[in-house]
Amino acid sequence: MPRSICTRMFCQLAYHLDVKAAKKAILDGFRKTDESLLQQSVSGAWLDGATAVCVWVLGRKVFIANIGDAKAVLARSFASDGLNHSDGASPLKAIVLTREHKAIFPQERTRILKAGGTVTNGRLQGRLEVSRAFGDRQFKKVGVVATPDIHSFDLTEKEHFIILGCDGLWGVFGPSDAVEFVQKLLKIE
Repeated sequence: MPRSICTRMFCQLAYHLDVKAAKKAILDGFRKTDESLLQQSVSGAWLDGATAVCVWVLGRKVFIANIGDAKAVLARSFASDGLNHSDGASPLKAIVLTREHKAIFPQERTRILKAGGTVTNGRLQGRLEVSRAFGDRQFKKVGVVATPDIHSFDLTEKEHFIILGCDGLWGVFGPSDAVEFVQKLLKIE
């Protein structure tokens, strides 16, 4: 086999191992964070929980992981050359990178029901809107998990920034409005 083909195959294999290792590290990090919070909640006698969204940039690869209703929105140029052409239109497009985990969504509802929980008025056990979270120990036995969705993409010259936020942000701003707001603050033209 020619050396160039072997080198390309090795590089591709190493790249896939790095992606696989990165995803495993993210899953382990979320699991350990949840375990730690659950232990602290027992000793502190509290029942709270938290959603999360994380970004990890590994070389040119971006990993996004989330649980609950925290989400990430990417600002990407949509012009073919990545530049604004002063036609009055915003040069950046908002792309939602995450999927919310709420008890009302069919995939989450099914998982909750299989765990022995119920969904009433769109809420787990009639109380909790999100179906994935750190902590919330009173809901762990009825379907709340801290397993994130993990997505990845390659960075190009078209990506400008990513906004991470919880429902406190996204309840006020839609993705496009948030990108436009940050774009103005950063003076991206």
